[in-house]
Amino acid sequence: MTAGFSPWQQTAYERAVSSLDDGRLGHALLVCGPPRIGKRALVDHLARRVLCLTPAADGEPCGRCRSCTLFPTGAHPDLRIVTLEMNKEGTRLRSEIVIEQARDVGAWLALTSQLGGAQVVIVDPADAMNSAAANALLKTLEEPLPNRYLWLVSAQPNRLPATIRSRCQRLELTVPGQAVALQWLLDQGKPRADAEAALAAAQGDPGQALHWLESGGMTVRRQVDTDLRAIADGASGATEIAQRWAADGEAALRLRFAADLARERAARLTDPTETRRLARWFDQANRVRDMLRTTIRADLAIAGLLLEWRTGQPEPRTGARRA
Repeated sequence: MTAGFSPWQQTAYERAVSSLDDGRLGHALLVCGPPRIGKRALVDHLARRVLCLTPAADGEPCGRCRSCTLFPTGAHPDLRIVTLEMNKEGTRLRSEIVIEQARDVGAWLALTSQLGGAQVVIVDPADAMNSAAANALLKTLEEPLPNRYLWLVSAQPNRLPATIRSRCQRLELTVPGQAVALQWLLDQGKPRADAEAALAAAQGDPGQALHWLESGGMTVRRQVDTDLRAIADGASGATEIAQRWAADGEAALRLRFAADLARERAARLTDPTETRRLARWFDQANRVRDMLRTTIRADLAIAGLLLEWRTGQPEPRTGARRA
């Protein structure tokens, strides 16, 4: 197995290598799959393989040639990474890949390789291209050059124009089965109980589960569960919890967990009225999460949502506080 690869990465990588070795790998490749499933690591290693000047007998990068030594420095002259950049004022990161970046790709691919081998462009995240950038990139896709590769990385490939998708070969990394995902988390040194809980929360996605285990996400999820229970029985007020949820930049994550917990609760119920109420609340939680990208007051939007959570719950205990 390729060093550092998970089983699902290895499977996808071997498909790509088989196409490459047989001459079936086109110049344009769309690599897609859930966030944190390992798409970019796969693409980076494939780029190392394509760019290596003296590959090993099995085609893997030698690790010693000028290309291999330049690759980890970020200064490889025949590799271009297109991603989100700072705005012209240098004050914030853009939310889109813009037309100038896409035009630069076409101009750069028309140049001669500086090391005398292939040239590779990686666009990540490709679904961040605005319509003008996508149209500009389409011209490059329609006019392929020999030994030039353009690889698009996306967790949301359906957001790309159909004209882009139709001109790319597709390499998809999929969530593995439960047993494979759990064993991989155990191999990363995670305790079984923690791994199982994180995998369940991530709906079987091992990359997401690992991220939450290592970033404190599972602790946030447990607190969200505690907060929702406290609101439901009147032990805490919705307004004060909303202010806490909005205070540290983790509001979107908390809303995701809240929506997931509502969905899980609904799945355990037999009362159709309560199930429908939770389904509506699930949709509302996701709408509020989307609204956080706007200029809305996050604490007010979340407070309204949490007040809705309180609706329909049993009456609070005597002396309990309500928002």
